[in-house]
Amino acid sequence: MNFNEIKVTPEVIQAHGLSPEEYEKIKTLLGREPNITELGIFSVMWSEHCSYKSSRYWLKNLPTQGSRVLIGPGENAGVIDIGEGLAVVMKIESHNHPSFVEPYQGAATGVGGILRDIFTMGARPIAVLNSLRFGDLKNPKTRYLLGGVVAGIAGYGNPFGVPTVGGEVYFEPCYNGNPLVNVMAVGLLRQDRVQRGRAEGIGNPVIIVGSPTGRDGIHGAAFASRELSEKSLEDRPSVQIGDPFTEKKLLEACLELYESGYLVGIQDMGAAGLTCSTSEMAARAGTGIRIYLDQVPLRESGMTPYEIMLSESQERMLMVVKKGYENKAREIFEKWDLKFAVIGEVTGVEAPHQQPLLQVYLNGQIVAEIPISSLTSEAPLYQRPFVKPDYLKETANLDLEKILLPANPEEVFLTLLGSDNIRSKRPIYQQYDHTILANTILRPEEGDAAVLRIRRVGNRMEEEGVEERGDGKLKREKAIALTTDGNGRYCYLNPRRGVQIAVAEAARNLVCVGAEPIAITDGLNFGSPEQPEVMWQFVETIEGLKTACTTLGIPITGGNVSFYNETNGKAIYPTPIIGMLGLVEDVRYITGQSFKDPGDLIVLLGENKGEIGGSEYLKIIHQRVLGEGPSLDLQREKALQQACLKAIRSGLIKSAHDTSQGGLAICLAESCLTGRGREKNPYLPGISVELTDSLRWDFLLFGEDQTRIVVSLSSSNLEKLQEIAYSFQVPITILGKVTDSGIFQINDWIRLPISKLREVWTRKQ
Repeated sequence: MNFNEIKVTPEVIQAHGLSPEEYEKIKTLLGREPNITELGIFSVMWSEHCSYKSSRYWLKNLPTQGSRVLIGPGENAGVIDIGEGLAVVMKIESHNHPSFVEPYQGAATGVGGILRDIFTMGARPIAVLNSLRFGDLKNPKTRYLLGGVVAGIAGYGNPFGVPTVGGEVYFEPCYNGNPLVNVMAVGLLRQDRVQRGRAEGIGNPVIIVGSPTGRDGIHGAAFASRELSEKSLEDRPSVQIGDPFTEKKLLEACLELYESGYLVGIQDMGAAGLTCSTSEMAARAGTGIRIYLDQVPLRESGMTPYEIMLSESQERMLMVVKKGYENKAREIFEKWDLKFAVIGEVTGVEAPHQQPLLQVYLNGQIVAEIPISSLTSEAPLYQRPFVKPDYLKETANLDLEKILLPANPEEVFLTLLGSDNIRSKRPIYQQYDHTILANTILRPEEGDAAVLRIRRVGNRMEEEGVEERGDGKLKREKAIALTTDGNGRYCYLNPRRGVQIAVAEAARNLVCVGAEPIAITDGLNFGSPEQPEVMWQFVETIEGLKTACTTLGIPITGGNVSFYNETNGKAIYPTPIIGMLGLVEDVRYITGQSFKDPGDLIVLLGENKGEIGGSEYLKIIHQRVLGEGPSLDLQREKALQQACLKAIRSGLIKSAHDTSQGGLAICLAESCLTGRGREKNPYLPGISVELTDSLRWDFLLFGEDQTRIVVSLSSSNLEKLQEIAYSFQVPITILGKVTDSGIFQINDWIRLPISKLREVWTRKQ
């Protein structure tokens, strides 16, 4: 039986994740019944993962424009102007479901996919960050997933040759059945070398390059658009297999091609493979594409048109070059020992639909013919119903009078310091290479954000075309700062406020290292949008994100929405991840988070409120997840950040560290424990702090109040710092001093050797 003659039944339609109404729309758009290959093409292009059918209506409300935004949402990644002829490309993506089924390959191919998004835009990748969520570490399955995911990130990024410079890892029982693996990548290029994913020029050849096409990853996009269950482990064929060494060759070949001038447009083959890349490239250009599947290099025999079109085999690119230059382009890729095949051409308006078409042939026979618009702009768009969840009636009821005061402050402090979400993540990040390319200035646990020197750009890392000084260097030694931030627990309790806190904290982290926040890429992770309570969480998150970005003046350049993060009907916490880029205009004023010299003053910018709603203290010590999270005033936050950044750029501050998870006591401890070489150095600075606030000691020490930064400085600079703080109306309080005693002391509540803190903070569990 001919594969294309397989009958499309209601059961087959349901298995492809299409509703009866969607199938009727397909018939209307085609003017006939689809064959099985066409049904497969529609199923992946209309999946939540590719079409954003439940989120597009809301995403259009986000602020995406700004003076530095060169390219915003719509292309493979956002492009941001950092001055002097240079631009940064950035994007975040999720690989959640594949990482649950096959943690190593799921995470590895997540890294590979986001790297291709970056060099598809013409940039050389210079950094990777990650944001990971796992269930309870006491669960053996969680430990298995954690080990596999971390190994997968390292196993792809390290041999590819890109540093993993930062990220975050959190553990909550709600992620037991559905971990989150969000990966952010950043690249650098000259502004005149930006590439586009467009299939322009009727008659121009369409080419596939990179690895041969196999059966791995088929239905990966559809797999990511449904919830997990006990049967999900049967979906291993939906998880792709990655090869970082092939991707490295693909990067270098593509960068060489960009220099040639032969290229018209290029896109990586990620979700939905050949189907998505052909459809989206044609849609952006208003053209059609005709492809011949018998010309596609295959690594398995007997592959059907359905399998070839839906395969998500990794390390592949689709590109259009100028007609007549095919062999010139071929020479470049064959030099790098990569497959190169002309598989079709760009077309215009075609009969019988009288519009641009995706036409797929095999052995001279047409096996699929679909209007491009049917797959892209005509994809379903839903305004799903939403309702406020009932659970919020209970969680909002935090009675502070019922929170018993613990007997021993030191015991509480050490318990929190050694808890899963606060203790050192060195066992994880030490598996990553974070210094390759030799541009990393601040490494993990050295600052509130990663910092990379900007000094090289282009295919062979030259600075040609960039504004230079007479000695061939940039006019100023610049750097970029990068961070990922999010707190699912806050968003579970109050999604609108929770995402605003994520934006504020990300920006605060950048400011603490001396960077101006300039752009965001977001990864929005939620349960099923078909559940009104989940959809309410999503809508509230979008509204909060819009307000925070508008108030702080930081545009969103693109991102990712991942729905259906739930198992057997139990959803994760709503977990928006904020990836943020900052610009350091002068590397002389980069600031780490570690205390430096005995005698330095320790000063708080901001004020203590003792807010414990949603805090680690409330969860770990009292086993409660209650409240609405800390309060946040975005105007006060903006003023704090401006004041701190001005003080850093004035050379007044030796260290800066924001107070967040764990509160003020944990912030002070981290500034003692972190810094280059301190993991083994017998000398660690001590502190002597005297807090005079009239709050309960537990609320004061462990409340997660926002809009606070702890800085250290020489006493001779205090008056100037006070002047800056007063000018921005930011409260400022002297907390104490850095000492050489090796003792961590706060009032008479906590007095412990720093060596004890290090033992607890670095203890493996």
